[in-house]
Amino acid sequence: MATARTFARSLLRAPSLALSYPSSAVLPTQRRAAAASSFLHTSSFRQAVSTRYTKEHEWVQFDDQSNIGKIGITEYAQKSLGDVVYVELPATGTDVGQGDQIGAVESVKAASDIYAPVSGQIEAVNEALSDEPGLVNKNPEEIGYLCTIRLSNPGEFDTLLSKEAYTAFTEEES
Repeated sequence: MATARTFARSLLRAPSLALSYPSSAVLPTQRRAAAASSFLHTSSFRQAVSTRYTKEHEWVQFDDQSNIGKIGITEYAQKSLGDVVYVELPATGTDVGQGDQIGAVESVKAASDIYAPVSGQIEAVNEALSDEPGLVNKNPEEIGYLCTIRLSNPGEFDTLLSKEAYTAFTEEES
């Protein structure tokens, strides 16, 4: 037993067996912590993408960092229209003003014009709708969106209805 005790005491007095790093070295755990801190720091400045609505039943989802909005018709509109059979989309590069007609949606029940909720230039269209217009019915505010637009007057976005205001509007309309 004396030997085990002596050995344990010698370990306590012995110089550290741990690897030594120069004071300027960055340890792997420090690198991970710095990366996580950097991610959290930049993420805290990221604005959320928000969605607004029109009384004509269009929506625009706006990312104020990229100044790009995604446009589509609302769930309420697609339910009112029924099965969508054709979608007319605007041409890429077209400059539009708020309220300008940018396309149309035709269904088995009716046809409806689509109006630009904001001013800007059409960046891209949802090409998938050409082959499968029913995507508008499946999920009009995700895969069934119509186009993207680079806003020329981002202040117009703030004049549109919030989700709560749009819901109240559709309840009054029903």
